[in-house]
Amino acid sequence: MIIAIGGASTAGKTTLARALREFYHNRKVITLCQDDFVRPVESIPLVRDRIDWEHPDSIDHQAFLNAIVSESNENEIVIAEGLMVFWHEEIGRLFDRSIFVKVDYDTFLRRKALDNRWGHEPEWYVQHIWTSFEVYGRPPQSGNLLILEGTKRIDLQKVIQYIGI
Repeated sequence: MIIAIGGASTAGKTTLARALREFYHNRKVITLCQDDFVRPVESIPLVRDRIDWEHPDSIDHQAFLNAIVSESNENEIVIAEGLMVFWHEEIGRLFDRSIFVKVDYDTFLRRKALDNRWGHEPEWYVQHIWTSFEVYGRPPQSGNLLILEGTKRIDLQKVIQYIGI
């Protein structure tokens, strides 16, 4: 089973992936974070002389795809999560279940202001993160998709029921 979790930065993707791993603790489960497949910095596009981590060209999609396929041969459940997890069509065809954690712009801004993982980000770049998400991070328009409200406590039982294992 390959499960995709997408959504904006700070929506709750990693938190949901962690909860699913804990729930399925008696199965062989791995989480693959799209952030772990970034290209070398010198090959990532720039925006205003700053590295554009929010652009699809910042991700080595082929390596991400290869890892998903490889890990699906070794694990019962593979959770693939990331901002642009649905962007690459070939990767999208691998997913047995797709989950999108949505948040509104105000929630994103509030959470992003508290997120210091990469140090202080200028206001224009925070806006760029949201704009990039709207372009590259949207869920598929068709197929089996569970949309969760990331501004509320996620009902894990609803997710488990959707996954079906």
